[in-house]
Amino acid sequence: MSSDRHLLRSIVMQTLFAWEFRGGDAESILSYNLINGARHIQVNNFAYDLLKKLMLHRKEIKNLIEKYAPEWPFDKIAPIDRAILEIGIVELIYDPKVPDLVAINEAIELAKSFGVESSSKFVNGVLSSIYDDKIKEPTR
Repeated sequence: MSSDRHLLRSIVMQTLFAWEFRGGDAESILSYNLINGARHIQVNNFAYDLLKKLMLHRKEIKNLIEKYAPEWPFDKIAPIDRAILEIGIVELIYDPKVPDLVAINEAIELAKSFGVESSSKFVNGVLSSIYDDKIKEPTR
């Protein structure tokens, strides 16, 4: 199941990447990507839920990225790294069912697979900083 979730996260990441460039309906793009990339996974509610949370909290996620990566203007962050950060932030902040360290580790693994050599360090740095502040204020 965890490998299925990893694959679904990567498909959501690809969906965000495509949606950012083409626009349109993100859920339709996700459906297409699931049919073509994860046909064997019968229960894919995880991917749809993740995408819905991403779309619902886009503004807050952008603000968090800008706060925790101040030396990088949002639009200058590589689109794939942005998509990975968005997934990591959603799981870290807006999905209590995903353990914090799993959210960070999964984002790092996506960055290693899809980003450039420095992507995993960048993603780790941003998400670890968010995590550190999150555990300092447990009421969040």
